[in-house]
Amino acid sequence: MENHDETQLQSFLKTLPPVEFCCVYGSSLHPSHPSTAKSTMVDCILGVSDPQQWHSENLKLNNDHYASWMVLLGGARLITGVADEIGVGVHFNPFVSWNDKMYKYGVVGMDNLVQDVLRWERFYLSGRLQKPVQVLLDNLDITNVNSVNLRAAMSAALLLLPSNFTEEDLYAKICSLSYMGDVRMLFAEDRNKVKKIVQGQFELFQSMYKPFIEDYETKELLRRSLSGNPQPYISQDCGLSAAQSLVSYLPPMVRSQMGMKLGEKKALCGSGRAVHDIVIGSKDEAAKCMQSILRRKVMVSSARQAVAGLIAVGGINGMRYLGAKMSKAWKSWRS
Repeated sequence: MENHDETQLQSFLKTLPPVEFCCVYGSSLHPSHPSTAKSTMVDCILGVSDPQQWHSENLKLNNDHYASWMVLLGGARLITGVADEIGVGVHFNPFVSWNDKMYKYGVVGMDNLVQDVLRWERFYLSGRLQKPVQVLLDNLDITNVNSVNLRAAMSAALLLLPSNFTEEDLYAKICSLSYMGDVRMLFAEDRNKVKKIVQGQFELFQSMYKPFIEDYETKELLRRSLSGNPQPYISQDCGLSAAQSLVSYLPPMVRSQMGMKLGEKKALCGSGRAVHDIVIGSKDEAAKCMQSILRRKVMVSSARQAVAGLIAVGGINGMRYLGAKMSKAWKSWRS
């Protein structure tokens, strides 16, 4: 994101009630074609301490950002109710025009944001933060908390990858985690989306995941070839012990569900405390089990958010947003 655009977004944030966290994500970070930069909608996530109070204040400042029926029938209480009870805790206001630029901002409670990043309960915002974002405001150090999410994402991707792969393969697998089972991928998303994200933001992926690659090399879970190729191959240990290590880095919610499917056994950790290890027969078995769990999480969350989003933005804007998505999908299928 260019300095001019960042400054403009900072100015836009001043028109809203105060937030604790703000990050920009999506194509607006690095538009594929500079000529389309002006028409690209800037996507951002706003973390707030009390969503209902925040929306109540924002309705006084920016009533026109919301669907008129939500304002008339329930205001802030209805807005947060739809987000929490139907969606996954995030309310989006798309097509917000300000200073000749279009914005879409999603508002989420900080508690919900942290829980999803650490536990993958909804696997919605955690999936967004596994891909490159530009953090503009971070009062509660979510960037540091997100390191747990990045390590878990890399471990999940490694479980799904073969013994040899490239760095681009790794980032593509990480990127694809949050799209497995996504209902939008059936009809309203570009089928080449993952490839475009990784190739367009390859260096950003590198800066995000390099510390974990190096750490896993130290742990002898990975080995990078020293060939002169622009993108050297990475090999990984596919043995049972390595697979168990990767599973141990997955979030508690995922490990708990894997334990219910595969079984658990008691073991003693270094402090003498009893812990429950998941019974794994092979890396492939662990990968298939984890994949089915994540696929279901993504499917449920994407369906809930799609319904909540259409309700929240109203009929006209809902069809406008869906139409734009389907147009991209149609173009990708024809190419």
